[in-house]
Amino acid sequence: MAYQGLILDFAGVLTSGTGTSQRAWCVSQGLPPNSWRHALVEHPEGREWYGALESGRMSQTEWNLRTSQLLGLDDGTNLMGLVWAHVTPAQEMIDLARSARSAGMTVAMLSNSFGLDPYDPYDHMGVWDLFDVAVISEREGIAKPDPQIYELVLARMGLPPTACVFVDDAPANLPPAAALGITTLHAAESDNTVRQLARLLAIS
Repeated sequence: MAYQGLILDFAGVLTSGTGTSQRAWCVSQGLPPNSWRHALVEHPEGREWYGALESGRMSQTEWNLRTSQLLGLDDGTNLMGLVWAHVTPAQEMIDLARSARSAGMTVAMLSNSFGLDPYDPYDHMGVWDLFDVAVISEREGIAKPDPQIYELVLARMGLPPTACVFVDDAPANLPPAAALGITTLHAAESDNTVRQLARLLAIS
């Protein structure tokens, strides 16, 4: 079928080297390489705080301070920006998104955000102008994989789910989209994902 809409996740889809940057920052601070992941995903309080950040219930400034203390660091100023300093744009995916939009498709970003101030990751990667629609979890008060946020992006795109493709690097975020009828693609390896997506959308 001819798809009319493309929905892209941000981190891991439109960015490259996220894990490498995080681990390198940990080592530069004298921390074990996986300390960042442990603080955000495995530590009970850290996981709760990150969920609050994603849904807009905690500011990035407050989160920076709390998480830096959890990591045993003295200075929490712009923690997120420092950790993300060496993350780079996934240029091939960005180019494909531009091509899709030039071909007449509606292009949207659906992102579980991690704050916009003092560090704006979307501005840092230069992707704001890629999209007709941007649904950011902290602005909506809900985050993936809540089905409501997929319904919200579809409503703002003005398209039925069967007309859209959704790309995300987190497997848990794909089933709610598929349940609505959206075609899903797991971004496991960026180069291969770009090729698969180009074939799916029939874009060179």
